Amino acid sequence: MELADRASRLAVAGRPVGLGTILVGDDGPSAKYVAMKHADCEAVGIVSHHVHLPSTATQADVEAAVDAFNEDPAVHSILVQLPLPNGINEEEILLRIKPEKDVDGLHPVNLGRLVMGAPGPLPCTPAGIVELLAAHAVPVECRHVVIIGRGLTIGRPLSLLLALRRPGCNAAVTVVHTGVEDLARHTLQADVLVAAAGAGGLVTPEMVKPGAAVVGAGTSWSGSKLVSDVQESVAEVAGWITPRIGGVGPMTRAMLLRNAVLAAEKIR
Repeated sequence: MELADRASRLAVAGRPVGLGTILVGDDGPSAKYVAMKHADCEAVGIVSHHVHLPSTATQADVEAAVDAFNEDPAVHSILVQLPLPNGINEEEILLRIKPEKDVDGLHPVNLGRLVMGAPGPLPCTPAGIVELLAAHAVPVECRHVVIIGRGLTIGRPLSLLLALRRPGCNAAVTVVHTGVEDLARHTLQADVLVAAAGAGGLVTPEMVKPGAAVVGAGTSWSGSKLVSDVQESVAEVAGWITPRIGGVGPMTRAMLLRNAVLAAEKIR
């Protein structure tokens, strides 16, 4: 694995890659997500540095944890697990992370680099989607991509990334959302359709152009079941569709690891 080799070379040079994670409270899904990150890190040779604060932690407590990781030379990137408990200002916490240690690629400085097409850590899910499409030889360049969803973590940065003149991108991009009337009028024009609205079952077969590629990036909870934005029956008309297992989620995790390694490689 390429990332494991790169992490190993840094470790041999006396600079092991370090990822700092901060978990506040005892939310089950959040704790599971962080545990998965630690397992991923172990698999490629990244050292995990973890702080687990109680649900009673104050804004100052969380800020202190971020500050400690910011100043720790052994920690090259930082992940603050969201959502944070009520009373904690998430925006202030995320802005407090040094841009060079922003493993999610969502700090305003790094989003600005994305807008400019300048080098920097890319948002993990958008980068993972681009890599996934490329790995499956799905044509994107000069094709029409329609994204449902304008959120900060997927829709907005993905639209910027796909519009850049770079391999696997360079597309004509349309962004719509669930408030748009007659979504099908837009989605039926898509060569590549990305559903990232977090609205379970939103995309039906009637909304997809036959043969189009479909990416199910959004999910939501229906009781205890995690539901995709894309109905399973869409597979009957799509030319290619992301798998329910081994699709966007694992690629997001892989991109986070890549950002962590890149952050460590930049330290001289």
